[in-house]
Amino acid sequence: MSATPLEALPLEALRRRSSTKWRTYPDDVLPMFVAETDFPLAEPITAALAEAVALGDTGYTPPEPGLRDAFADFALRRFGWHVDPARVRSTGDVMMGVVELLRATVAPGDRVVTTPPVYPPFPMCIDEAGAVTAPVPLFDTGAGWELDLAGIDAALAAGARAVLLCNPHNPTGTVHARETLAALAASAERHGAVVISDEIHAPLVRDGIAYTPFLAASDAAARVGFAVTSASKAFNLAGLKCALMVAADPARTATLRGLPAEVEWRTGLFGALAGVAAFSEASDPWLDGLRATLESNRLLLAELLAEHLPRARYRVPDAGFLAWIDVSDHGWGDDPAEHIRTRARVALNPGPSFGLEGIGHVRLNYGCAPEVLREAVARIGALAS
Repeated sequence: MSATPLEALPLEALRRRSSTKWRTYPDDVLPMFVAETDFPLAEPITAALAEAVALGDTGYTPPEPGLRDAFADFALRRFGWHVDPARVRSTGDVMMGVVELLRATVAPGDRVVTTPPVYPPFPMCIDEAGAVTAPVPLFDTGAGWELDLAGIDAALAAGARAVLLCNPHNPTGTVHARETLAALAASAERHGAVVISDEIHAPLVRDGIAYTPFLAASDAAARVGFAVTSASKAFNLAGLKCALMVAADPARTATLRGLPAEVEWRTGLFGALAGVAAFSEASDPWLDGLRATLESNRLLLAELLAEHLPRARYRVPDAGFLAWIDVSDHGWGDDPAEHIRTRARVALNPGPSFGLEGIGHVRLNYGCAPEVLREAVARIGALAS
């Protein structure tokens, strides 16, 4: 990777931020939990937002803010994925999109397959849609994680009506192979189910890892699936409220277009403006710089854990800026994040919130300066000495 790595903002500047990452805990706690990153915004985004503020452009989001075309261009440029802008709608965030698509495709009481350990809002959103979570844990191969295709097929055969997929997966950072996704799609089609794929971490896949959007995995995937995505994770825009729901088949497009108008009205204007700027070619150098920094950090984390926490188990993730770490051998209980926060003053996400498979685990956000990462792991390591 030849891009110039991004430099994170200094801690004294970051602590002036008013977001969840910086206002949840006291200043003596290093916040390494929620999925916010510590870098300055991409310049095209800053310019777009600054112009909007200068103009007082703070009204309602228009029906066509340019997001669809911008995302289609981005998807083709970055993933080789041909997206029809006419098959894209926006909403406030990815989980809003998930809930509304579930409401439109499953009945109250229907079961929805998840693949834990998985992003904690997944079961919350399934519950909000009136459905029931049917967990089919990822299969640990010893070298990585894979979808349990046989387990998912059995759940669908037993009546589950949807699969809520995480691609790339959060928290493990797994990028599912095209063949795996195609097999999942075939299973869903065979049983008359839909697949809703959260692809928010897709822009942050490592170089050398082949990433396949679910809808591009096969003809069956296009027929059974929806993708929900956003610029918010890669470009740190979560507070601006903008996500995209994508279809690739006439029947699924009809479902998308049939969602209530209010679903699209929830799109934030600043989120739309920032999203268009993020998806533009002008932001590509910034994104490549971020990916270079994250690659360095995920490898640095492996070195730091080997030095300070040699009994911890960590696999370098395929994507994103979140590390899934098994510290169960240290005897810090089912939820080691609590012990680490109170004793080491480092805030991590508690593993059990990702499902029973997260017992003894923590999730660590390495989207930060390397010196912050070094300090955090050194603090945690001191607990094990």
